[in-house]
Amino acid sequence: MIEDPELEALRAVTKSDNEAIKHILGTRRFSEGSVSEARTGLKGVPPQPILDHGITKTIPVPGGEIALRMFIPTNPRGVYLHLHGGGWVIGSAFERDPKLSAVASNTNSVAISVEYRLAPEFPFPTALDDCEAAAQWVLENSEEEWGVRGLVVGGESAGGHLSATTALRIRDRLRVPDRLVGLNLVYGVFDLSMTPSQLRGHDLPLIPTETMRWFYKHFLQGGEDPKDPKISPLYADLKGLPPSLITVGTNDPLLDDSLFMAARLRSAGCDVTLDIYPEGIHAFTVFPGAAGEIANDRADNFITSCWDRSEQAL
Repeated sequence: MIEDPELEALRAVTKSDNEAIKHILGTRRFSEGSVSEARTGLKGVPPQPILDHGITKTIPVPGGEIALRMFIPTNPRGVYLHLHGGGWVIGSAFERDPKLSAVASNTNSVAISVEYRLAPEFPFPTALDDCEAAAQWVLENSEEEWGVRGLVVGGESAGGHLSATTALRIRDRLRVPDRLVGLNLVYGVFDLSMTPSQLRGHDLPLIPTETMRWFYKHFLQGGEDPKDPKISPLYADLKGLPPSLITVGTNDPLLDDSLFMAARLRSAGCDVTLDIYPEGIHAFTVFPGAAGEIANDRADNFITSCWDRSEQAL
């Protein structure tokens, strides 16, 4: 075993932070209540304020319309399209205003979060279609609106899944892969047939095995094969995807999803950085703690590096 004093110090601090997070979350699980209860309570995750300088824009999507929540810096270099987590069932683009505002400021990005429609009312493939429509709107309007071309897509958990599927749709359906310059995949779900760590995650916080099955039940309602590459990006052809940053903690049921996705991206010839945080639990980046601060800083640096590369390529 390789000893690293800095990692061991972070491990010890994160263990302490985890105890505080567990106190916030309590003992109840998403799968023990109704969808309405899960959406209302968010199981103890502290709500974030709505910031006055945020902008909301409505765009058309197949079968309806959705909102985009935007934060626009003075001199943007590109667009960061954020896809929120919540198992495709809960969550909102309006719940992370402070984080989006910080990303906009720290990276000189137009930070946009997508209010995609949720299951079970809108099961697969609605969320994927909505995120593709949002990406298409950005690609068609970013030069005129803000004078930028580059796009980085990123998100957490189910948002990581939607980021990967959106990237594949940009490559295969929108056919403008050169505009997509980075992927920020934060403890994403990449195999909905359940990786070993998902199947063994019964005692892990926030999204244990039973909760993951609860999410899948609501999201996949048409007898779909979860190993279909259109559903689980781990099984897709990943050639040609842009540089990716993958972030995950060792105490996350989605650990294997990140490990396997990083390996598949590398085997496809893609540039990928895999950051694994000792003792990190699912959603550790949205709670107070040293590991989350480091991970968020590294994500900001990654987005900035994407703008550097895209500008050098011009």
